[in-house]
Amino acid sequence: MPEPRLTADIWVSAYLARLRVMDIPAFVVARGDGTAGAVLIKLNTLDGQAVALTRSFDMMSGERVWVTLAEGAERDVDLSIAKQRGFDTDLWVIEVEDRQGRHLLDQRGLT
Repeated sequence: MPEPRLTADIWVSAYLARLRVMDIPAFVVARGDGTAGAVLIKLNTLDGQAVALTRSFDMMSGERVWVTLAEGAERDVDLSIAKQRGFDTDLWVIEVEDRQGRHLLDQRGLT
């Protein structure tokens, strides 16, 4: 039996709350479908560089994992995100701003 999943809006709210506790600024850049929208995280390290992360399934384990969609100059990452939004209008985009590169996606409950 498949494991129950949180709706996108509940997951985003919980993620933003966890980031706030750690004093890591984050913003909803694009609001997607509240029930089933995919979530993309843009990690902005405030030095002109960024990484876009998206959830995927590990084919070997079947586990949900975060994978890099794009990485490099922030403007290039933004172009990649815009392209994804063109394909998927239900996509959520969350921008996390942290000079240390923290996004907390490796913590339990965020995959």
